[in-house]
Amino acid sequence: MEIFGIPIQAFLGQLLLGLVNGSFYAMLSLGLAVIFGLLGIVNFAHGALYMMGAYVAFVAADSFGLSYWAALVLAPLLVGAVGVVIERTLLKHLYKIDPIYGLLLTFGLALIAEGMFREKFGVSGQSYSVPELLQGATDLGFMVLPNYRAWVVVASLTVCFGTWFVIERTRLGAYLRAGTENPRLVQAFGINVPMMVMLTYGAGCGLAALAGVLAAPVIQINPLMGSNLIIVVFAVVVIGGMGSILGSIITGIGLGLIEGLTKVFYPEASSIVVFVIMAFVLMIRPAGLFGKEV
Repeated sequence: MEIFGIPIQAFLGQLLLGLVNGSFYAMLSLGLAVIFGLLGIVNFAHGALYMMGAYVAFVAADSFGLSYWAALVLAPLLVGAVGVVIERTLLKHLYKIDPIYGLLLTFGLALIAEGMFREKFGVSGQSYSVPELLQGATDLGFMVLPNYRAWVVVASLTVCFGTWFVIERTRLGAYLRAGTENPRLVQAFGINVPMMVMLTYGAGCGLAALAGVLAAPVIQINPLMGSNLIIVVFAVVVIGGMGSILGSIITGIGLGLIEGLTKVFYPEASSIVVFVIMAFVLMIRPAGLFGKEV
């Protein structure tokens, strides 16, 4: 059976690969959207935090014998703690000035992190095995679905929409949004706004680390894995709308699927299709598909 002259197995295989990539785009752009939407910081260190999450999983298994499931908990906590230190020592001084300073600072931090990890681990990739529970594949009849890739999609979507629900539909999310828009008023009700901001940044960093752990068995872990991805993720956030959490999730998944289909029909354009779409969207709607016009 064929679709547009292409065997259905190849078509669906690329569609699945696009969905997996889209899940990573959604996870990473979610963390960026949370940090920018609530704190106004363009966190260019996000790719480095994603890389650090993958390395935490690798070191935990290689040096301490910890399982993949332990790394899913440990990496977001450790990298989130790093984010808390960054926010308390550096970023808290930049909230009331031009956002370009936050971008430059986090870009510098990303370069420092990459340099440190290159010095420690070298530039060659490290492999991380798929957990035993998720090894193998399921035969769907029309294609064979790797169990781990299915898990990545389900886990990513669960985390993404769970985060959206907490921020947009719960009292905690209302406090977060109110605390960033009018901190003095919220503090008057006895809420510790600086602590809330600190934990929000840490949670955004933890989301990047979680994406890194999910990616570790799929790709080669190396110090440049974050910088290779962060430009695409920024494009996803811009298309969805800076600060729009739901926009980042939907756009990330959609662009991953479009990228996968482009590899089927016109492989040469697969590396630039996201940026072509970004340029087109910005011409039509500068605030992004889900962003609010100022």
